[in-house]
Amino acid sequence: MRCPLCHEGAVSPFHRDQRRSYLRCASCALVFVPARYRLCREAERAEYDLHQNAVGESGYEAFLARLAAPLAARLAPGARGLDFGCGPAPALAHMLQRQGFRVSLYDSFYRPDAAALACCYDFICATEVVEHLHRPGSELARLWSLLLPGGWLGVMTKLVRDREAFTRWHYKNDPTHVCFFSRETWRWWAQRQGAHLEFIGADVILLRRQ
Repeated sequence: MRCPLCHEGAVSPFHRDQRRSYLRCASCALVFVPARYRLCREAERAEYDLHQNAVGESGYEAFLARLAAPLAARLAPGARGLDFGCGPAPALAHMLQRQGFRVSLYDSFYRPDAAALACCYDFICATEVVEHLHRPGSELARLWSLLLPGGWLGVMTKLVRDREAFTRWHYKNDPTHVCFFSRETWRWWAQRQGAHLEFIGADVILLRRQ
């Protein structure tokens, strides 16, 4: 059993509930579920199809603004970006486009446009995405490779605090959530990339490529 982020084998039990067990990596501190608990692609898509978010919905846009606002404040006018994991309703992309940014879309289920992953960008957004990744190490490395020097990777995901809080954490109960990052994990990842790291509030992570 190896960590899907750093690929090290120093993992140990972290928590177990009635549905799944969770492991923690001693190297990067990622908490993740073993591969046998991952949904098949069809079942995963069915879960996502239940989401009712829509472009222009005020409540959803207020949620996304937690990432969009601090990211936009750091971008040059007309910057070009990628909304990775945009889902069926790319509200974040529309919000950023209204501010004059150019935004491409990619989602492995709803917008599997390979051309979007063959370009370089000033910024990449991944809102409520990384917790779903079966191979977070390779996926994050791919996104990082698409950033131009000085570019920003903006992530929104809930963060692991400690083992006790994890036992009561609703976030782990979503069957499509298979890996869980902490501040320690992001510090480890940023150091490996030589990235400038900022935490905004409780669940927004900004990383700048040098």
